[in-house]
Parts: sequence; C-alpha cells; structure tokens
Amino acid sequence: MPNDGHFHKSIYTGTPDVETGDDEKIHSEDQKEDWEDDPRNPYNWPTKSKVLQVLMMASAAFTTSVGVSILSPAHTQFMQEFGVGSTAAILPLSLYVFALGLGPVVGGPLSETVGRYPVYIGTVVLGSLFTLGAGFSHTFAGVCVLRFLAGFCFAPSLAIAGGTINETFKPVKRALPSTIFILTPFLGPGLGPVIGSFIVNRKGWRWTQWTMIFFGIFTIFTSIFAKETFHPAIKRRIAKEHGQALPASPPLASKLRLFVTIALLRPIQMLLSEPIVAFVCLYVACEFATLFSFFAAFPLVFQGVYGFGIEDSGLVFLSIVVGCLLGALTVLLSDIFLYRPQASKFPGRNIPPEHRLYPAMIGSIGLPIGLFWFGWTSRTDISWASPVVAVMVFAWGNLCVFVSTTQYIVDTYHGLTVASAMSANSLARYGLAAAFPLFTIQMYTKLGIGWASSLLGFISVALLPVPWLFFFEGENAEGVE
Repeated sequence: MPNDGHFHKSIYTGTPDVETGDDEKIHSEDQKEDWEDDPRNPYNWPTKSKVLQVLMMASAAFTTSVGVSILSPAHTQFMQEFGVGSTAAILPLSLYVFALGLGPVVGGPLSETVGRYPVYIGTVVLGSLFTLGAGFSHTFAGVCVLRFLAGFCFAPSLAIAGGTINETFKPVKRALPSTIFILTPFLGPGLGPVIGSFIVNRKGWRWTQWTMIFFGIFTIFTSIFAKETFHPAIKRRIAKEHGQALPASPPLASKLRLFVTIALLRPIQMLLSEPIVAFVCLYVACEFATLFSFFAAFPLVFQGVYGFGIEDSGLVFLSIVVGCLLGALTVLLSDIFLYRPQASKFPGRNIPPEHRLYPAMIGSIGLPIGLFWFGWTSRTDISWASPVVAVMVFAWGNLCVFVSTTQYIVDTYHGLTVASAMSANSLARYGLAAAFPLFTIQMYTKLGIGWASSLLGFISVALLPVPWLFFFEGENAEGVE
C-alpha cells in the first residue's frame, strides 16, 4: 500500500456508525497521533488559513442576513405596485426569514455527507440566482416564492458554520471566531434597512435584490481561499490519495433513517423533552423575534412620531449595529476575564459549559431595560435620541444572550446531538421571527407604542432567569452524550 512515510497506517478505519454519526473509528493510538499531527488537520492550519476560513463564513452569513431586512423599506412600494395590503406587503420579508429556519434541515445533514465546502459554494450560488429572479419578478406571488427559495438556499451557510468553527478551532480558542461569526447575522439585519432605505428611495425596491448579488459574488470570491474542514471528509480524501480501502457506504435506508432522525425528528423531540434546548430556544426565539419586529415598528415610531423620512428611518437601524458591536466586545471581555481563568481550576478536562453563560446573565438584564425604555420614551416631547439609545441597549443584550447560549449548547451536547440542538434553535428562532412582523403593526396600533413595547418587555422579564438557573444548576443540567 503506497504511503509517504507519514501515514504508515490507515487513517480511516472501521465503518461509519449510522446510529451515532461517528464517521470514523480510530483503533490505534498511533493512527490517532498521525491525524492530530497532520498539517491537513484544520486544527493545525496556519493562522492565515483560519482567518480566511472565518472571512468566508462571515461573508456568507452577512449576505444571508442582510437579505432579511434589505427589503423592509420597500413595504410601501409593494403596496403601491402590487396593490396588496399592509400585512401582505411584509410577506417577502417573513417568508425569507421562515425559509432560514427550514434550510438547515437539508443543508446540515448534506454537509456531513458531501462536506462543508461544497454546501457553502452551492447554496450561495443558488441563493444568488433566486435573488436575481426576485428582482426581475413582475408578480407579487413570484417575489414571495423566489424570496422563500433564496432564503432556503442561503440558510445552510448559517447552520453549518458552528460545525466549521468547531472543526477548525479547539475549545479554548473558539470564543473570538465564534463571536466574529455570530456577530454577522446580527449586523446584517441592522445594516440591511440602512442600505435598503437609500436604494428603495432612490432606485426602487428591485435594486435591493440586485445589490444582494454583489454580496453573493464577494462571498464566492472569498470561498476561493477557503478549504474543507469536515474531518471525516478530509480523512476520506487522504485515504484515497494513499490507495487505502474505504469502508462501504451505509445502505440508502440507513442514510434516510439518519436524515429523518437527525434533521427532522430529533430537533422536535429535543424541543419537547430537553429542558436546556427548550428554554434556551424559547428565550432566544422570543428576543430574536422582538428584534425582527423592529422592522415594522421603527417606521411607525420614527416616521409617525418624529416625522423622519425613509432614509432617516433607515439610519436609525445603525443603533442595532452599535449595540451588537458592544455585545461582541462584552462577550470577548467575559471570555478573557471570566471564562478563561476557570481553565486552571479544571486541569485535564474541559471547563463545565455553564461558565459560557456569563455574557447571557449580563445581557439578560439589558433586554427588558431596552424595551421599556424604548416604549415609554418614544414621544414627541422626548428627543428621538432616547429610543435610539434604548435600542442599542436591547441589541447589546440580545447579542450577549445569543452568543453565550449558543456556546453553552455546543459545549453541553456532543456528537450529532449538537446538530439537532442547533437545528431546533434555528427552527424556533426563525419561525417566530417570521411571524412577529406580521402582527407588529396591528399590535403597536392597538396598544400604542408604550404598551406594545412593554408587552415585549414583560416577556423578556419572564425569560430573564433562564441563563441564571442553568448557571447555578451547573452539572444538574447535563446534555445528551
């Protein structure tokens, strides 16, 4: 059997384990050491390669997330051009968001069959093509369908990035790349209305979709410098290069059973039976949906109360961007000064996952403060700057909670249960986020700005104890192995 002296033993041995998802079984410590020392192992890549990998993931995530809200300023134009009602005009936004929750159901398992890299490339290309079609569509139904398909195709780039980070960075070094990546899906919704408001006002809503194509092209360009990170896929490639026999592929029935179990049934089962997944998903979904309700609430507040124009109202969304940047800084400082010092207390084993919750506990306080502040200061006798700062506080707390709880889930669960837990998170988060904008206008009109925002604030108060309870429960809230 040919070899280069380094892989003197088969690196890929055994047969895939369909039930557990373990794609390889290392039967020898020497074989394990061969892989751990190999430069093709993503853990051993030079810093430059890892930075380029994060850049590709971040650009894909930004392209996907900016597509959510770049169309939100077109609400009035949709009503005028297609003759639809106010609620229906929000459908192109909501259907795209809803598709972001469904896309990972296919994209996640597919990335563990063909590898992460082909999924990144293929989904961005398909998503860009559907976006192009939406821009050329002359029927409202066509816009809605194509927006849904674009979101469905773009979505896997958000879902598989967590796996890519875990395969590229060891646990103690994941905080920075995780924060950079997770920041982009929040920057996109914040910057989308800013970009969209100028485009819609000056060029028309169709140019929002064509602008998305340029983001897609940039993502494809950055992918040129990226590589495959899925360890089993790399090991298979290495084994083929050395003429080593690969284990037989599992039967189609086994693959279908694994897909149905991991992608469809287990996420729902975990939502219903796993307290960690259930409460984290509920918390994140409610606050994420509240963020998306701002796409409908901001025009009511800043155009209706303060008389802002469409471009000025779009600029208000920069407050979300500033809040997210402050949240990212908080997460990084918490990692440096709170999380990492715990490492010395647990020599030879991983830090308990509850120590990932420091930013969530801090940020949970900011969520209700920001919402109550926003609701009761959005008045003509109080400067517009006050609700803008309130949104910064909410966005800061929202990012802290999301990043922290995501890291907590990744550290708590193992194997394919991580993928199922994150799929459950995506389904809950984007499902609720798609629904909220559809009734936000009615809620703010019926209840008024103060009480509508307070209702959302009361929800955040009710969910505030979630990270605190998991932190103090510690090992009593264990994940599934």
